[in-house]
Amino acid sequence: MSAQASRDEISDLLARCVLRDQAAFRDLYDRTSAKLFGVLLRILKDRAEAEEAIQEVYVKIWYRADRFVAGQASPISWLVAVARNHALDILRTRRPAAADIDAALDIADPAPSPERMTADSQDRARIEHCLGTLESDRADAVRGAYLDGYSYEELASRHAVPLNTMRTWLRRSLIKLKDCLAA
Repeated sequence: MSAQASRDEISDLLARCVLRDQAAFRDLYDRTSAKLFGVLLRILKDRAEAEEAIQEVYVKIWYRADRFVAGQASPISWLVAVARNHALDILRTRRPAAADIDAALDIADPAPSPERMTADSQDRARIEHCLGTLESDRADAVRGAYLDGYSYEELASRHAVPLNTMRTWLRRSLIKLKDCLAA
């Protein structure tokens, strides 16, 4: 299946969600939940919180699917933005973590398998190589926005540029990264 076919299928599923098609919503969840959960987990850094957040994100998607406009953005980018924004909202309202380590629950080792670690390492190396092709301030902004969860406003302030300039930096940088990764 080509990337374009996948994008078109996800766009179609979103359009069917607007019509309250539960089967389409289930299919959308099956196709995209792993990616969105990864985004939430990376930003929230707490598995239980990310598991709760993924449910809330899909409720938002169900009720806001009509806000997706095919052609303006890829459907997966729109879904990631919904998840990212939800995670940032959670971070803004998060209370300080409890200092009592004994209160932590015993959790099974979430470490990935050696095969997954190797694949991730190779992907990470490709991404780092492509980030290295960007100007350092642009690469720092991309890392801040998409790896560390900073808002556009925080990044604009940090780099002392207007908000719209930061948005332009990020959009153009993502296009360059996409081209580099596709090469």
